Amino acid sequence: MKINKIKEMSSPELEKEIGELKQELFKLRFKLATNGLDNPMRIKEVKKDIARMKTVLRQRELEVK
Repeated sequence: MKINKIKEMSSPELEKEIGELKQELFKLRFKLATNGLDNPMRIKEVKKDIARMKTVLRQRELEVK
């Protein structure tokens, strides 16, 4: 997901999306362990998306203070 799209989202939307991505990451790791994962690079993409979203949330939190 692009950073511009992430910045347009509201904080509750970001938190919801982070939860969904964490669930997806869990499923991807499970598939990787059972040798059923088609695209192992997807794990890396999901982790980076989560990090980007958490960064934007933290920046917003610091701006408020």
